[in-house]
Amino acid sequence: MSGEQKSARFNQGMETRRQVLGDSYVNGTVASKTAFDEPFQDLITEAAWGHVWSRPNWTKRERSIVTIALLAALGHDEEVAMHVQATRNTGATKDDLMEAMLHVAIYAGVPAANHAIKIVKAALQQIEDTTVSEEGK
Repeated sequence: MSGEQKSARFNQGMETRRQVLGDSYVNGTVASKTAFDEPFQDLITEAAWGHVWSRPNWTKRERSIVTIALLAALGHDEEVAMHVQATRNTGATKDDLMEAMLHVAIYAGVPAANHAIKIVKAALQQIEDTTVSEEGK
C-alpha cells in the first residue's frame, strides 16, 4: 500500500493503534517499516486495530485484559510486555492483570501463567520506574 491511498479501516486502525500503544511506539514502528514488512503492518493496522480493537462492544480496557491473557497463554512474551505497557493508555489495572493471570493459570496452565507473571511484573515495574522518573523532572 506504499504511496497508495489508505482505506478508512486502515485510518481508523492507525488512530486506535496510537490511542492504545502511544505515538512514540507507533512512530518507531512506522519509521522502521520496510518494503518487506509493510504488507504485514498494513494487515495488522486494518485487521487487528481497525476492525477488532475499534469495535464499540468492548472498552479498550476490556480488550487489553483479554489480549494480555491470550498472549500470555500462547507464550508471546514480547507482545505481553508491549500490551502491559499499553495499559497506561487502556485503563487496565494491576488487579485486572492479576485476575487475567489467574485465568491463564486455570485455562492455559500454571507454567504459562508463571512465566507470564514474571513478564507482567517486569513491565509494571518499568511503568512505575518511568512514572517516578517523569514525576521527578
